[in-house]
Amino acid sequence: MKQFFINNNSDNLLLFLAGWGCDEYEFEHLKCGTDVLIFYNYTDFSYDFDFSKYKKIDLLTFSAGVFVGTVLDFGVKYDRKIALSGNPYLFDEKLGLSKSVLEVLRGVTEDNCEAFARDYLVMREDEFKNFNGGKRTIEDCMHELDSLMEIYNRERNNINDIYDYAIMGDSDPLFNPKAQKEYYGKRLITVPNARHNIFFRINSYEDIFNLCQG
Repeated sequence: MKQFFINNNSDNLLLFLAGWGCDEYEFEHLKCGTDVLIFYNYTDFSYDFDFSKYKKIDLLTFSAGVFVGTVLDFGVKYDRKIALSGNPYLFDEKLGLSKSVLEVLRGVTEDNCEAFARDYLVMREDEFKNFNGGKRTIEDCMHELDSLMEIYNRERNNINDIYDYAIMGDSDPLFNPKAQKEYYGKRLITVPNARHNIFFRINSYEDIFNLCQG
């Protein structure tokens, strides 16, 4: 994995497991009063970070990171655990990325990546104008997708649904909203008129947790 640390000299940490194809640049507009540790690029599960100084650790996972958060043990106790736009069963035909969706992901190129973002990730034109796709190459992202499938097939029986709440757009075309409602039940909070990426509806990481307060 790759990791990016934001030091706000806090005793508390937000551990953020980003999604497939992501990097830290996609989330640089989000504010946070605590320290933030972002993991991404899941070609393996290796990391180098000392969690022992923190009094409180919140877990936020996005998209493919939702699966990662259920099988990767950091040896810490989380205060709050939120899944965003994803399901632990990442490659399940019903709950996760279906074969038809995987074909779409496999078909993303440098030439059509903006069209992919417009059709699958964001809903409104203002979101698309502000969308930051990061700095990773398509080749790098496809290598990560292969690795995620290998890890999923190896770890599927070890999935442990740990989440207090899940949040997703009501028009997410990647993860079937109806199936997510059946899976998460009362834990699911839907964002109206939103697709897969809701990060441009919010200004801070804490805004995400506040959605769960009712």
